[in-house]
Amino acid sequence: MQASRQHRRSVMSHTLYHQPVQEVEAYCFPQNQLCFSPLESSSASGYYTFYNSPSTVTFSTSGSPFSQQESQSDNIYGSPISGSCVTDDVNEFRHKLQELENVMLGPDSDIPDSYDSIVQGGVVSPEKDSWREIMEAIPKRDLKQVLVACAKSISENDLLTAQWLIAELRQLVSVSGEPIQRLGAYMLEGLVSRLASSGSLIYKSLRFKEPANSELLSYMHILYEVCPYFKFGYMSANGAIAEAMKHENRVHIVDFQIGQGSQWVALIQAFAARPGGPPHIRITGLDDPASAYARGGGLNIVGQRLSKLAKSFKVPFEFCGATISGCDIEPENLGIRAGEALAVNFAFVLHHMPDESVSTRNHRDRLLRLVKSMSPNVVTLVEQECNTNTASFFPRFLEALDYYTAMFESIDVTLPRERKERINVEQHCLARDVVNVIACEGTERVERHELLGKWKSRFTMAGFSPYPLSSLVNATIKTLLENYNCKYRLDERDGALYLGWMNRDLVASCAWK
Repeated sequence: MQASRQHRRSVMSHTLYHQPVQEVEAYCFPQNQLCFSPLESSSASGYYTFYNSPSTVTFSTSGSPFSQQESQSDNIYGSPISGSCVTDDVNEFRHKLQELENVMLGPDSDIPDSYDSIVQGGVVSPEKDSWREIMEAIPKRDLKQVLVACAKSISENDLLTAQWLIAELRQLVSVSGEPIQRLGAYMLEGLVSRLASSGSLIYKSLRFKEPANSELLSYMHILYEVCPYFKFGYMSANGAIAEAMKHENRVHIVDFQIGQGSQWVALIQAFAARPGGPPHIRITGLDDPASAYARGGGLNIVGQRLSKLAKSFKVPFEFCGATISGCDIEPENLGIRAGEALAVNFAFVLHHMPDESVSTRNHRDRLLRLVKSMSPNVVTLVEQECNTNTASFFPRFLEALDYYTAMFESIDVTLPRERKERINVEQHCLARDVVNVIACEGTERVERHELLGKWKSRFTMAGFSPYPLSSLVNATIKTLLENYNCKYRLDERDGALYLGWMNRDLVASCAWK
């Protein structure tokens, strides 16, 4: 009997994938057809269906949209909420659990006969405690708890429970619902991708349905305007650079991820108003080749825009662009010249550099040592205050859930849920990061955030010392936040500035020399 029980348990997951679909489809999502709908705009058409087999993962397109009008976008998987296999009738739910056990283990299974035997009779084991929590969470539609339970099942390789919970989660998430429902839609995609062992392929496939360049720029601009995170980071970094360069006649700024170049508009204007006249400014803009899509072209676009601005303010200006990955940067790429005061800007970029946990070449620390060898006047750091670098999957999932919940809540107070722009902003500016954190590992996981305490250790080991931020800059940022929701907060701790939403720190900024 004992041997028979062990055998049945050992083949439990195998049985799931070989039962006729009609026998188990009410309870779980078959592994041989894991659907992934890329996070595309509601005006787009087509999603990707991935077919996972032991030898290959391929995809094909379908005519069904990821989100259409509200009747469809409320459930991104196309099934109405009433189709859930869990009903409000607890007795029916227990009956279906028993049916599932019979399908998976046979009628002579010695698994407890019903849900009652798990949740009644007091606490028997941590495992039964966990089951009790799951059984209570699903009827209550406690999305966050079900997400956590699903991630825990995947981390423990409990595929039966994971796929059952995925089927339930599909009925709870919505790209136009509460913040947790919207975030849950993207986290669920990450969980499905991870379960299919196709996180990398799915993460890359999101680019296939990206909007036109002009639309993507518009979405990024909306996020820039409705949330103060980027403005906070750029303003604090610019303040440190302006303070360090207030007596310099020739200034060289090396920006390791220049993007649109938006950060430097305000600084050029500030230098133009400097008593005694502006310095000669030279900006070396570095960026990964992939960023050209978001800009709509190469770095020459950024150079032309900034040059035109500087000319209008009568600021002597020079721009040098280098399309290169941060991992490949060498001293000769930075164009250092004698007689120039050097400022280096790391704004939302270092967390993309692999460290010792990923590669034998620790590019994260290598870049810091390279910069220190050039004796910069100031180095600015702006990073998301999140711990997803070396954490294993389950604690990383919990951290991402907490961090992005605050982020989605902050967007919710500014952009109404019914606005198409909000859905597009979240899908195109945030969802890919969420999927990458959850679904990918190794070199394919590029979203590797660290808390500021860890960054401080790296800078200190590279030979840097803290550069205090100006109190004038801090006061200016506080004035900026008056234009936003009162739940945003600004804290100054240990020589660094933290921007948060309620009780969660989201962005940290500091400077070094």
